[in-house]
Amino acid sequence: MNRPSRRRTGSGTSAGTSARFVVLLLGAAVMVLPFAMMIATSFKGQSYVLTPSLVPDHPTVANYVKAWTSNGFAHYFLNSAMVSLATVLLVLLLGSMMAYAFARFEFVGKKAMFYAMIATLMIPGMMLLIPQYFVARDLGVLDTRTGLVLFYVAGQLAFTTFLLRGFFAGIPRELDDAMLIDGANRWHIYRHLMLPLARPALATAAIFTFLGSWDEFVWAVTIIDSKDNRTLPMAIQLFQGQHGTSWGLVFAASTIAVIPVIAVFVVFQRFFVSGLAAGALKG
Repeated sequence: MNRPSRRRTGSGTSAGTSARFVVLLLGAAVMVLPFAMMIATSFKGQSYVLTPSLVPDHPTVANYVKAWTSNGFAHYFLNSAMVSLATVLLVLLLGSMMAYAFARFEFVGKKAMFYAMIATLMIPGMMLLIPQYFVARDLGVLDTRTGLVLFYVAGQLAFTTFLLRGFFAGIPRELDDAMLIDGANRWHIYRHLMLPLARPALATAAIFTFLGSWDEFVWAVTIIDSKDNRTLPMAIQLFQGQHGTSWGLVFAASTIAVIPVIAVFVVFQRFFVSGLAAGALKG
């Protein structure tokens, strides 16, 4: 009597799994198709650029050579790399220190300060553009890469602190006590216990911080005027302005800009899911 029921249940489960697989496959195709078209177009000559095909008929790397050697693109690429790396290092250093303090220390106004910091995540960045400009002017960092780094750090610090604080809070306090009994101080605990155990969360924070600073355009175009301090998104805008119909060149420049992002994610992807889940759920 029960055998047909089990078969029907098994068929239903199989059908549900197949349906989810199809939905995920369609979603992946929707996400990947524009990226694939961008790469395909970057290998096309100007006469074939409007041909809707994922495989170029006459592929060429001339667009990549021209993009890299035109309009100071290589210099702008280096500027973005320096700004992004400096931002990542400062955010991880300051964010991990703040997270450690929120997770382990007790002080007056701790909860109020933490919730106020979290509240800043709900403020749209465009609303802060004009106040940030005046602050940058008063600090004398307009048209400098330092101005980019300072405000990128300020924008990323709250999320990184929130993420790492949750991870630090999940580390047993008994480990701290054991190190204190052995003669370690709080700095040693932070450096030799917290940071090594928090590598997944640090990698996750590094990915988000790098993405936020590498692709940022609005703040950069607001405060940067000189050619020497322009970043990669601004360089791509120049290609679109000066080569309005050379889409192969524009997409080649965009592909070059995406390569470091993919490389960072590939390097840290094994930490990404575990670090994000731990920081969001622990504590």
